[in-house]
Amino acid sequence: MNKITVIGSGYVGLVAGACLADMGNTVICADSDKYKIKLLNKGNIPIYENGLENKVRQNVQESRLSFTCNSEEAVSKSSIIFIAVGTPSLEDGSADIKHVMRVSQDIGQHMDGYKLIVIKSTVPVGTGRKVKETISRILKERGRHDSFDIVSNPEFLREGSAVYDFMNPDRIVVGVESLRAEALMTQIYDQMDKNIPLIFTSIETAELIKYASNAFLAMKITFINEMARVCEKVGADVSQLALGIGMDKRIGADFLEPGPGYGGSCFPKDTRAIVKLGKEHGVALSLVQQTIDANERQKLWVVDKMTTVLGCLEGKTIGILGITYKAQTDDMREAPALTILEKLAKSGARLRIFDPQGGKEGKWRLQSIADSIEFCASEYDAVSAADALVVLTDWVQFKSMDLAKVYEIMKSPVFFDFRNMFERKYIEQNGFAYVGIGR
Repeated sequence: MNKITVIGSGYVGLVAGACLADMGNTVICADSDKYKIKLLNKGNIPIYENGLENKVRQNVQESRLSFTCNSEEAVSKSSIIFIAVGTPSLEDGSADIKHVMRVSQDIGQHMDGYKLIVIKSTVPVGTGRKVKETISRILKERGRHDSFDIVSNPEFLREGSAVYDFMNPDRIVVGVESLRAEALMTQIYDQMDKNIPLIFTSIETAELIKYASNAFLAMKITFINEMARVCEKVGADVSQLALGIGMDKRIGADFLEPGPGYGGSCFPKDTRAIVKLGKEHGVALSLVQQTIDANERQKLWVVDKMTTVLGCLEGKTIGILGITYKAQTDDMREAPALTILEKLAKSGARLRIFDPQGGKEGKWRLQSIADSIEFCASEYDAVSAADALVVLTDWVQFKSMDLAKVYEIMKSPVFFDFRNMFERKYIEQNGFAYVGIGR
């Protein structure tokens, strides 16, 4: 089996490392964050991701997975190196690739033989070329002539099901320049289901496929959110609408669930990055730009709906259920809740919050409105004496709430279901005034 290093131990890197080890490879996960590596070496997983903890611990026990902060060790001990560091947005919307380039410098500095360098991070088109140029320059400065190949192998993982997605992808996209790189990547993924399409492209095409995929899915989410607003005006039901159009094979049912807007680590930054890429090359990506703008409007529209029903929010107590950008993750990066809660707090509302996994991150991301919020131990604590209940994240456990108990402890039985988790009839039968999206 292969000796592989994965540099970057966040959502993508740690999942990739654990899954590659589970496939029988010997994997080193490297990260510059010493605290994170210390946690991992103690068997503690710094992120919440379904199924990841067991996979990490099992492969550590079987000596296929290890962790280090030593970049020289990480580079020298493996012939295949995956780069999986973050590429956050800069102020102008472009992706910040400084971490990718820093890793490239480390690789060039410590290379001691052929390396296959696989870029897993989401990077702008042309990054693979920059990585290649950087490593070549450093090798020349060192007086070395080691050969290497650059590969673009974008990830298509959904937080909350990332482990499953890695092992059961719709397709595997690989951008290569040489037959040697193609053969090695085929060997790595040959251990997976033979029915999974393995698509080989140029490096630039592979880099763009990731951005194009996320931009299209973001547009699909925004489309159904806008249709939901039309539904409310004309008396239609967005759930039935989504069912009707989603059964068309040309459209598909996925990503047709309305909500308070998209968030997370991918869609917001990737849509901004591809718009910036278009501008740099004289191409106006107006559909994607409109998607970005409409998504921001959706968050504010949610607050407007609450104000229409509740009137002045000054002094109102609102129970907030869920603040992560989606269920089954502790990630709050660009979660719609960040905008919505800030707007509610500025309107004078008191916010009582419960999220099964989002409390830790939420406390520091919401520091600016700390005086207006309180984190609670359960959904019942959050809605106690509340003037309204608001579902912002569709955690399954909310479906099993004892509504009779909720009705009894709330001050006013107003139920804002901004994920359309519940049926109106069921909620109203339990005495609540129900407000969903597009219904």
